[in-house]
Formats: sequence, C-alpha cells, structure tokens
Amino acid sequence: MSDSAHKDVLHRYLKSAREALLWKLDGLDEYAVRRPMTRTGTNLLGLVKHVASVTDGYLGAVMGRPSGIELPWFPEDPADEEPNADLWVPADQSRELIIDLHHRVAAHADATIEALDLDAVGHVPWWGDRGEVTLQQILVHVTTETNRHAGHADIIRELIDGAVGHRPEVDNMWADDSEDYWVRHSERVEAAARAAQEAAGR
Repeated sequence: MSDSAHKDVLHRYLKSAREALLWKLDGLDEYAVRRPMTRTGTNLLGLVKHVASVTDGYLGAVMGRPSGIELPWFPEDPADEEPNADLWVPADQSRELIIDLHHRVAAHADATIEALDLDAVGHVPWWGDRGEVTLQQILVHVTTETNRHAGHADIIRELIDGAVGHRPEVDNMWADDSEDYWVRHSERVEAAARAAQEAAGR
C-alpha cells in the first residue's frame, strides 16, 4: 500500500470516529447533552468539546500549522488554566458553539492531513523526550483518542435514554427480534457474574 493510500485509510477512520461521537448528541435536550453521568463529570457535549480541543492542538500547532481558532478555556498562561475546563460546557457556551468548533477544527485538521506527508515531522512539547513525532504517529494518536471518547459517548448515551449504535444506519448491535432480548441478555450476564463471584469465594 502506498503512503497516500495508507494515509487515506487512517484519515477515513478518524472521520468515522468523529461522526460517531457527534451523532450521540442527536435528539437530546440541553440538559441531557450536558449532564454529568459519572463521578468525574463525564458528559456528551463535554466529550465533543474535549476531542475538538485535543485535535486542534495535535493536528494544528504540533504539526506546525496552528489553526488560529480561539479556545478560551485554554488561557495563554497555563497557570490560569482551570482543570478539566475542556471536559464540560458552561451554560453560556451554546451547543451550537461547540458543534461549530468541532466542524472548524475538523476542517483544519483535514487540511493538515491532506497537506503533509505521513513522515512530516512535528513536535509535542508536553511529551518531553518523546516529543519529536510524525504526522502518521499523530494521526494514529488522534484517531485513537477520538474513538476512545466515542466509546465513552456510547455508554453515556445508553445510560441517558437507551439509544445505542455506531451511527444512524448501522446500529452494530446483534440481537434477535424479541422485545425482551436485552432484558434476558442482561439477566444472563448478571447471573454469570454472580456465579463467577461465588466460585471465586469457595
């Protein structure tokens, strides 16, 4: 496979992961997309904000192509930065603002990917001695990061309203046609977990 074809494959996986993450917001009200669903505050719109923020850094400045997109939650002086500010969305930051940020960052990242060869060199200051990188490494890193958070979003969305699936036309869930399949499946999983615990305690 040529470098160009290899880059196309990596790029396609990144685009798919982005779409899967963003789709998890569809059909939900303002509270649902922002509400914390874990002890550490994980929420759907915050995941989109975080992935956009991370992508902007890695496929922007790291590769020598800063986007110029303003991310006010990342102040110029790191000492002024609020912990986890990119992982939640205050009421005065609209859903439209975050989704628009996602699209603008994605467009800039796509332009970076298209403009550079896979062996183009970048620098990640916060990686220390491992900071010299290639576009290929960063493309894999950002795709992995995006898919990781898309997986978080899968679980968060299911906890909110039971909706599951990879994207609208492909739910990626294997089940029979009975209405109570998932109830029965969960009961089997629960029974197996209890049986394993009992066996371990003998």
